[in-house]
Amino acid sequence: MISDEPVSLEYQQPYGAAYEQMLEKVRYEGAYPTRERADEAVRLVLAGLGRQVTGDERVDLAACLPLEAARVLTAQTPDTQPLTGWAFVKDLAARIGASLATTRWDTGSVFSAVAAYAGPDLTTRVLHQLPTGYALLFGRAELTPAA
Repeated sequence: MISDEPVSLEYQQPYGAAYEQMLEKVRYEGAYPTRERADEAVRLVLAGLGRQVTGDERVDLAACLPLEAARVLTAQTPDTQPLTGWAFVKDLAARIGASLATTRWDTGSVFSAVAAYAGPDLTTRVLHQLPTGYALLFGRAELTPAA
């Protein structure tokens, strides 16, 4: 089992301009009352995503994110058993003791910003790597191939 290590203080302040912009995007998308609340959501969701994404998609995703966000993503060791989108939300909620609705909101708000940084092609690659249920979290339709 992977433990959730707190992010060391050296990574918490000061933030770079790109990360500040990301926080403002998440704050706006999620209607969070403070930048600190947006930061909590970003760190929670990116840590969870870092446990799911592997390979070239992980490297490429980290490369397009602001440095602080990339550090949170890549500080996690990928899980051996990937979670579906719904299991991902339930796992995050259990880790912090939040409601499923709040955690789903946080996930969608952060994934919206991640998709903006990643662009449509990389977002599609990431979604193809992940189990079902993530497309909706990224604000996309969940398409299934015809039988």
